[in-house]
Amino acid sequence: MGSVYDWFSCCNDCFNGNCCFINFIVKKLYIIAGEASGDLHASNLMKEIRREDNDIDFRFWGGDHMSAVAGKPVKHIADLAFMGFIEVVANLRTILGNIKFCKKDIEEYKPDALVLVDYPGFNLRIAKWAKAHDIPVIYYISPQVWAWKQNRVHKIKKVVDKMMVILPFEKEFYAKFDMEVTYVGHPLLDAIESFKSKAEKVDLYAKHSLDERPVIALLPGSRKQEINTLLPIMLDSLSAFDDYQFVIAGAPALPDTFYAPFLESSENVKIIYGETYDLLTIATAALVTSGTATLETALFEVPEVVCYKGSAISYHIAKRLIKVDYISLVNLILKKEAVKELIQNECNAKQIEQELKLILPRAEKHDKMKADYTELLKVLGEGGASATAAKEVLLQLTDNIDN
Repeated sequence: MGSVYDWFSCCNDCFNGNCCFINFIVKKLYIIAGEASGDLHASNLMKEIRREDNDIDFRFWGGDHMSAVAGKPVKHIADLAFMGFIEVVANLRTILGNIKFCKKDIEEYKPDALVLVDYPGFNLRIAKWAKAHDIPVIYYISPQVWAWKQNRVHKIKKVVDKMMVILPFEKEFYAKFDMEVTYVGHPLLDAIESFKSKAEKVDLYAKHSLDERPVIALLPGSRKQEINTLLPIMLDSLSAFDDYQFVIAGAPALPDTFYAPFLESSENVKIIYGETYDLLTIATAALVTSGTATLETALFEVPEVVCYKGSAISYHIAKRLIKVDYISLVNLILKKEAVKELIQNECNAKQIEQELKLILPRAEKHDKMKADYTELLKVLGEGGASATAAKEVLLQLTDNIDN
């Protein structure tokens, strides 16, 4: 090793307090994603951050995608996702315990910044606490404040140092509250392009012993609650489609034993795990639970019917609070009903069957939906969201360290 003088004389700026030695300091980011979509987008963000600066250290809450980048999570998303007002109340003790644990873990880790990915019920609480403890807060993928509780923007302005949004209309929405945000584009464009560019393709027909009939995909969600509610309804709607076979996109975090009871009386249905994009590549149509999957399905140009059903109390509370005309991202972005949404009482086997028939090849709505998907791509613009977001994170991190 060289002398202390040699160590600190690496550039002309050393004695001005701007020594390049700071570049060798390991920067620490604490990242929190609490749902499957957040896990995917956070993992791609982490990859791009590492591409820009390989000396970044991550500590995170997330799932299998993030684990593939940076090892074992502090908490796995399988233990974090609760949906609906009643369900949140029923699990309030667990949620509050997780918040308390998270704060303690952050204190011990001493990150240079937090990166919070969607998951607002949890993350906004952590953001408020972090701001009070002088920990910089970067938020990636805005809470859906434009849908309900718009007054949360005032809270966000106080506790978030940098907000990065992924939907085109969100920048304009925040501007109404005099809050500047950065639109980085939608990360799904990157994730899907990366998948499509893979040299090695999976033959699902051979791998999972599918027969020659075309496939209709069932995407009932990733949480136990929504799957328990929606998958039986989806399965009940399929008896009129003997010319097709059905494949469920199973949530990787859930075991075969969870799905087994659903499949006992369903001979024409199979399940695969962790290959949703491969499934959408071969699907002729899809039944999709509302959420990010509705946009993923559209970006694969698969005609879809969007299904949503919650507990009666949760639904009626949400109906009074939500201020948007649609629940699917496809319709929200296009500002029209491009895909059919079957919500609550309309989400039944008979209506699902009727709508599914309308989007199959040569049926009434098939070509129109495909044309709307082309329009969707134009509205979303080009990819590069993950790389853009990574640069924004590192820029904010540098500003924080300099100040």
